[in-house]
Amino acid sequence: MPLACRVIPCLDVAAGRVVKGVNFQNLRDMGDPVELARVYFDQGADELTFLDVTATVDDRATTYDVVRRTAEEVFIPLTVGGGVRSSDDVARLLGVGADKAGVNSAAIARPALIDEIADRFGAQVLVLSLDVKRSASAASGFAVTTHGGRVETALDALDWAREAIERGAGELLVNSIDADGTKQGFDLDLITLMREVSSVPVIASGGAGAPEHFPPAVRAGADAVLAASVFHSGQLTIDDVKRALAADGVPVRGTEKAQ
Repeated sequence: MPLACRVIPCLDVAAGRVVKGVNFQNLRDMGDPVELARVYFDQGADELTFLDVTATVDDRATTYDVVRRTAEEVFIPLTVGGGVRSSDDVARLLGVGADKAGVNSAAIARPALIDEIADRFGAQVLVLSLDVKRSASAASGFAVTTHGGRVETALDALDWAREAIERGAGELLVNSIDADGTKQGFDLDLITLMREVSSVPVIASGGAGAPEHFPPAVRAGADAVLAASVFHSGQLTIDDVKRALAADGVPVRGTEKAQ
C-alpha cells in the first residue's frame, strides 16, 4: 500500500512572528507561530515545518524559545531550520522539542556538516532544504541559493541534491523561489527532476494557491506537499487539501470530518 501523502504547513518566522512574501521578498506579518501551529495541529496537519528565515542573514541561532513553545502545543513531527550550523545546534533543537532539523546555507558552505549530523543523529533527523531558482548557468536549469534566497550559488540543484543524499540527508525540502508566494501552482518541472535523482522523500514547496494545485505535485513525484500563505490567510484549510488529494486518488491520513 502506498504511503500517505503528508500535508505540511510551513511557519516562516522572523523576529518571533510568522511572515510571508512573494519570491522570498516583501515579507509581511501573518501571526503568532504558536497560535498558528495549534490551529494546524487541530486541523489535522501531518507535520509542521518551522523556518527561521532571517537567522542565517542575521548570523544568529534559531529562536529556541519559540520552537519550545510551538513543540509544547503540537504532537506531530516538527522540522526546524534556519541558522543550523553544527551538530550541537541540532542537539539543542531536539532538546527543545524538534523532531527533525533543516539545513541549507551552512551545509552549502561546509558539506561535511551533513555527514556530521547524519552520523550523530541518523538520516531521519536531517532535512536538506533547497531554495532553488531557475538559472541558465546551471546544467539542469536550476541553481541553489543561500541566505534566504538572496545569494545564488554556482551549485546545480540536482548535483547538490545527489551529493547531500550520499552524505546522509534523509529528506529533501524543495523550495521553488520562482513559484514562492505566487499562488500559481507548484513548479512541476523542478519536482519531476528532483524525483528522478532522489532516493529519499521529496517535499514540494512554493506556489500553492488552490486545492487543485496539490495533486499535480504528487503526480510529479512529491511525497509531501508544503504550503504557507494559503493556510495562514485562511484561504485553505488542511482538510481542503486532503480532500482534493483524496479525490485525485492520492492516499492521505484522515480528513477533519473523519477524525
